[in-house]
Amino acid sequence: MLELLHIENIAVIEETEIAFHPGFNVLTGETGAGKSIVIDAMGAVLGQRTPRDLIRTGAGKAFVSALFSGVPEDLTVLEESGVSAEGGELLLQREIYADGKNTCRANGRPITVALLRQIGNSLLNIHGQHDGQLLLDEERHCAYLDSFGATGETLRAYQAEYRTMAEIRKKIKSLAMDEAERERRVDTLRHQIDELERAELKEGEEEALAERRNILRNGEKFLSAVQGAAYCLNGSDESMGAVALLREAENALRAVRGMGEQFMELTSRLEAVESEVYDIGETVRDLRESYDFSPAELDAVESRSDQLYRLEKKYGPTVVDMLAYLDKCRQELDGIEYADDTIARLEKDLRKQEKRTKEAAKTLTGARKSAAEALERRIQEELRQLSMPKVRFAIQFGETELGENGGDEVRFLMSANVGEALKPIHKVASGGELARIMLALKNVLAENESIGTMVFDEVDTGVSGRAAQKVAEKLAQVSRHKQVLCVTHLPQLAAMADTHFSVEKGEREGRTHTAVAELNREGRMDELARLTGGVEVTKAMRQSAEELIAAAEDYKRSMLT
Repeated sequence: MLELLHIENIAVIEETEIAFHPGFNVLTGETGAGKSIVIDAMGAVLGQRTPRDLIRTGAGKAFVSALFSGVPEDLTVLEESGVSAEGGELLLQREIYADGKNTCRANGRPITVALLRQIGNSLLNIHGQHDGQLLLDEERHCAYLDSFGATGETLRAYQAEYRTMAEIRKKIKSLAMDEAERERRVDTLRHQIDELERAELKEGEEEALAERRNILRNGEKFLSAVQGAAYCLNGSDESMGAVALLREAENALRAVRGMGEQFMELTSRLEAVESEVYDIGETVRDLRESYDFSPAELDAVESRSDQLYRLEKKYGPTVVDMLAYLDKCRQELDGIEYADDTIARLEKDLRKQEKRTKEAAKTLTGARKSAAEALERRIQEELRQLSMPKVRFAIQFGETELGENGGDEVRFLMSANVGEALKPIHKVASGGELARIMLALKNVLAENESIGTMVFDEVDTGVSGRAAQKVAEKLAQVSRHKQVLCVTHLPQLAAMADTHFSVEKGEREGRTHTAVAELNREGRMDELARLTGGVEVTKAMRQSAEELIAAAEDYKRSMLT
């Protein structure tokens, strides 16, 4: 559940902290006081899209944090993200800067906005003021049904078959080109293959050419260095080199090595050095003798390097890439030349895959229809509890061309009055009816979710009188199993609350400020009286408010029996 919400510099809220409680929490206040801003702040800390203009005027950033308790330590999204919820507590934080930057944390660990959204969606469900209108979008109806029916595995199995079918169709389409286009492509491929084959490309050739070119371009420098080293190591007819001098030093010490351990050690070290220097001298001599500077070879190396450079511009940055491209061209050419055979094989595969996909779609449809029967019963029961006993709710199935989500066209139908035919919701439902149907749907869907907190922002839109009382009773029932937070203007809903918060807007030092305060029983009566009668609170209004609270308490006690 949501324990604590801290808000800084969100719209008219400079700073406030709200300690929510288990059960039914209600926020009331005058229109424009900032009730929905509290909901916006919740959405922000849960990773929802937040416009920059939500930041309080004059502030460089906004900050929201939300402390949750009772969070399962094995929550999938937490395990996958590496976030720990030891003791069941999770602190989510988000800073929103005026330049559009965001900083998000979960228990102090930096996370992305996307991950914050995933975590938030597993902890809290917000039902906004206009969510009832979503029922009018028939494209969403199938998703609602899938959510209720838990058809995820069946849907994923179908989607795997559908994607395989789509891939085969894509391959057939790519091969089924007209004759002129085919000839043009064949000519292009043959030219590219011929050019690359004539080049006789070899892996590692570039590096070898670069090394050889460097030596050939620096021939004089190379020879001078090698000859200088050879002279120093091997000497000449007129003078001794390092090898001869080391040998003489070794011979000199050899004459006295029997005179002590020290001389024996020095003689051995000189032997090793002389042997190593001798080997170096031989290597240098071989280098000098093997070097054959040829201007023609340099021209050949330069020409080959230029050829590779031109080919790399056309076919790839390295020889390895060009060889891979050559292989790809050969495969494509084979595919085109034998396209008719390939198409015939693929069409055979396609027929088999279409059959499998249709079977998977049939299975998915069956699962959805079973779920639809259960959902109809549950919605009907919920509507009865919401003072809509005469309303009929049904789910209609139609067929569409197979797509990513199957071949089902799902529509929610209703009949608002006895004797009237079932019709699409958007044709018959009033605003109040939409609100209650959406509430019923949300409650039913929530039964299959592990989400511990449900938020309703003015779920009472278009609802009054007896219907309002039924909505209040329904939310009270839901709050026995989940934490419920509700923004409302109806006294019936406010009276049913276990915890009541007042949202008030005022002015201080030329700025608008909004404050949120938890009300005691006396404060609740005053607030309910205001909701009932307006600014002037009379004794009769307070008495009526007290009666509302007492009736709500009686109802909540009856739920315990």
